[in-house]
Amino acid sequence: MIRFAVILALLWPVAVAAQSIEEQARAAVSALESASTMLDQAEGARDRVRALTQTIQAFETGLGAMRAGLRQAAINEAQLTAKLASRDTEVAELLGVLQSMGGAPSPVILLHPEGPMGTARAGMLLAELTPALNRQADALRQDLENVQTLRALQADAAKRLQTGLTEVQSARTALNQAMAERTDLPKRFTADPVRTGILIASTETLDGFASGLSEIVTNETEPARATLDGKIGDLPLPVQGLVLRRAGEADAAGVKRPGLILATRPGAIVTSPTAATIRYTGGLLDFGNVVILEPQANALFVIAGLDVVYGEAGQVIAGGTPIGLMGGATAEIGEELSPLREGSGTERSETLYIEVREDNTPQDPELWFRTDEDG
Repeated sequence: MIRFAVILALLWPVAVAAQSIEEQARAAVSALESASTMLDQAEGARDRVRALTQTIQAFETGLGAMRAGLRQAAINEAQLTAKLASRDTEVAELLGVLQSMGGAPSPVILLHPEGPMGTARAGMLLAELTPALNRQADALRQDLENVQTLRALQADAAKRLQTGLTEVQSARTALNQAMAERTDLPKRFTADPVRTGILIASTETLDGFASGLSEIVTNETEPARATLDGKIGDLPLPVQGLVLRRAGEADAAGVKRPGLILATRPGAIVTSPTAATIRYTGGLLDFGNVVILEPQANALFVIAGLDVVYGEAGQVIAGGTPIGLMGGATAEIGEELSPLREGSGTERSETLYIEVREDNTPQDPELWFRTDEDG
């Protein structure tokens, strides 16, 4: 009987949230299917740029949810399998006890060498023990079913993930074409490429470049009436990402910048946080490809680190307009689903730098943007 008690103590079931993971995966699948529908509709949409932008953002949300759900499913499946493997001996003993109880005639199993009193005590103890053993057997059966469910879920969702990755790449290609064909944006000024080149060559800091922006334009009209009244502190981040480094925090080389660094996934779409005038697009200093936006007079958003940039200096764009795409290669499906990637940040291999300048003085971006959620 002591051995039975030890088996019971070792075999208390560990709760596995398979149903919850299934629900998350179904929600992600639904999001990807909706994005696929949006992609079909975007081809015939009057404003293809807006439709494709919304489609790519929907894909990014769905793919992010799918990755998270699948990684958690892989982690739970691995934990559950390890738990079952570590209890092979106890499971074998439990099955042996249950089989012996089920196969032996009741009068024989109840006989006790100490006579009737011993037989009565053994019978009472066995009556209490049998339901507990059955519960443990049911829990073991449920654990095995959960493993099978998680494995089936991962196999099906991996196919959907691959389809989603292919479709979002098609949407990005279509967006590139739509942006190249777009001619309907109003312009506040025309950039002078000669003056721009001279300014870039003669400045060594972002301060110097920003202060000279007003000198490299021609045919400038009245300033745009865009204003951030009531929006400061509540602006959306321009990309779905996680805060990697805050303003003033040193990087691995000890370099401190006054802006915010976001970790993003490869190929993520970058959009204008609000209506703005594009003041500059292109390479700049050591920032890589840069887009500088003017959301209101005397304020600039410097967005750096893009792979592809959209738009031209002087154009006035609405909030949510795509201004570029992040670079990087998409991970293989096996890497996407690996539990080792969970929490490591390796799936967000690209970085976007955001600097806010008011009267050419850097401001803390977290006082302007919402950074409390994963975009």
